[in-house]
Amino acid sequence: MGKFALILTAGVCALALNVPALAQEAKPPAGAAAGKEDKPAKLADSETAMAPVQEQAKTSHHSVTINGKAIGYTATAGTLTLRDDDGKPTASMFYVAYVADGGKGQADRPVTFFYNGGPGSSSLWLHMGSFGPVTVKTNAPNPASPAPFVRGNNNDSLLDKSDLVFLDAIGAGYSRPLGDTPGTKFWGVDQDIAAFARGVTRYITINHRWNSPKFLFGESYGTTRTAGLAYELQDEGVALNGVLILSSILNYGTRDAGFDHIYQTYLPSYAATAAYHHKLANPPADLTAFLQEVRDFANGPYVSALAKGDTISPAELDAVASKMSAYTGLSVDFLKRANLRVDLQRFRKELLRDQRRTVGRYDSRFTAIDVDAAGESPEYDASDVQVSGPFTAALHDYLEQDLGYTTDLAYFPSGPGINQAWDWKHKAPGANRASQVADTAQDLSMAMRQNPKLKLYSLNGLYDMATPFFGTEYDINHMQLDPTLKGNVRFAYYPSGHMVYLNPQALTQMKADVAKFYDDAMK
Repeated sequence: MGKFALILTAGVCALALNVPALAQEAKPPAGAAAGKEDKPAKLADSETAMAPVQEQAKTSHHSVTINGKAIGYTATAGTLTLRDDDGKPTASMFYVAYVADGGKGQADRPVTFFYNGGPGSSSLWLHMGSFGPVTVKTNAPNPASPAPFVRGNNNDSLLDKSDLVFLDAIGAGYSRPLGDTPGTKFWGVDQDIAAFARGVTRYITINHRWNSPKFLFGESYGTTRTAGLAYELQDEGVALNGVLILSSILNYGTRDAGFDHIYQTYLPSYAATAAYHHKLANPPADLTAFLQEVRDFANGPYVSALAKGDTISPAELDAVASKMSAYTGLSVDFLKRANLRVDLQRFRKELLRDQRRTVGRYDSRFTAIDVDAAGESPEYDASDVQVSGPFTAALHDYLEQDLGYTTDLAYFPSGPGINQAWDWKHKAPGANRASQVADTAQDLSMAMRQNPKLKLYSLNGLYDMATPFFGTEYDINHMQLDPTLKGNVRFAYYPSGHMVYLNPQALTQMKADVAKFYDDAMK
C-alpha cells in the first residue's frame, strides 16, 4: 500500500511517518500551515522522468464475467491535462477507465468516478480491491498469502451497472504537477476539490459523457473530497445522480483531539471489536441490536457523564464505568483511571493485553504481536501492513502486463510529502471566510438541497476504527437536511473493516446493495 502520512486516531491525531496505510484518512496537525513551498515539490523520479503535457490514452479490450454474464469492455490507462483559467497546463492526472461495449441505451449508461483518500493517496486500493473488473484476491481478516499475488476476474465488478473511472490525486500514482506549478497548488481541501473537478470535467468532455448519469465514489478522506466535489461540480453545471461514501469522515471538527465527542464516536466500534474478540462477559446474541443499545448509551448517559467533567459524582462515575466495561471488555478500574476517556491507541493495546496481542486500526479483527506487551500503544497495524504488498505489486504488474501502460515515472501509492503540506482550510458554500478545519458536510447538504434528486449512500465497516461508523452517522445526521430529503440518504453496514472489499463475502453484499442503489438513483 504505499507510503502514507497523517492518520486519524481516537483522542490523538498522530503522524504516521511514511508508513503504508489503507484508505489514508488524515487529520491536520495543530497549527499546521500549508502552501508555503514556493517551488515544485520533489516528485520527479529523475531529471528526465517527467509527466506528459500531451494527454495519453493506452487502450485495450477485455472481458469480465459478472453473475455468469460476460461483458466486453475497453480499458484506457491515460492522463488528463488540467489547465488553469488562462489555459496553462498545471497538472497531469493519471486515470484508468473501463467502458462496457456499446449497444442499445449506451448513451444513458452511467459513469462513476472513484478515488481514495489520504489525503495524497492514489486510487490503487479501490481500483484493485473494489468494483473494477480485475481484483487482488484477499480474504480479510486472514493474513495475505506471499507472492506471487493472485489477481483475477471480479464477479462483483460494478461494470454491469456503470462505466468506471479511477483517478489519482495530483502527486500520487502517476499524477504530477506540470512545469513550474508547485505541488502545493493542489495539496489542500479546496485546492484538491478544484483539481478533481477539472479532472472529472475534462474526462466527460473528451469522452462525450456530458449527458451520461454521473456518480462519485470516494473512500476515507476521499469522502471529504466527495462531499465538497459534489457541490463544486454542480456549481459548474455537472449534475450528479448519486454519491457513494465508503468509510467516511465529512467533518474533521467533530473528531478533534481534546474534545469529548471523539470518545463518544468510538464507543460503538469498541463494543463491536470486543464482541468479535470474545471479551464480553455477556456476548450479544444479536450484534445489530447490541450496537444500537451502545449507541443509545453513548448518546445518553455516556455523553452526559463526559459533559460533567470533574463535577461527576462518584456514584455516576461508578455506574458509567460499569456499563462501559460491559460494552468494551475493559476493566472498570482501567476505565476509571482513564477518566472514562479511552483513546484508540490505548484501546487497541489494552483489549487483548492478557494475550500479548493488539488489534488493528483499519480492521480491528486483525491482531498483531508487539515486542513490548506492557506498552501504551501498538507498534504497528496488522490490518495495514499485511495487505500493502499484494496491492502494490498487483497494480504494477497489471498496468504493465494487462493494460500495456509503461512510463519512466515511479507509481506513488501515496505521494511523498503531501500529508505534511496539506492545507486544511475550507470555505463552505455561503461562508464569509474559510474554516481552519475541514467540514464538507455542509457542501454536500447544499448540493442535495439544490438538487433534490441527488442520492447519498453511506457504506460502513463495523470493525473500521479509522473512520468509525458512529462518527459517520453523526456527520450525516447533522447536515441539516429538510425532512423531504432524508429519504435520499441510506446507510449500509458490513462485517468488515475500513476497506470493506478486502473480505469477499462483504464485497458481494456491498455490490448487491450498490447495484440496487444505482437502480433507484436512475429512476
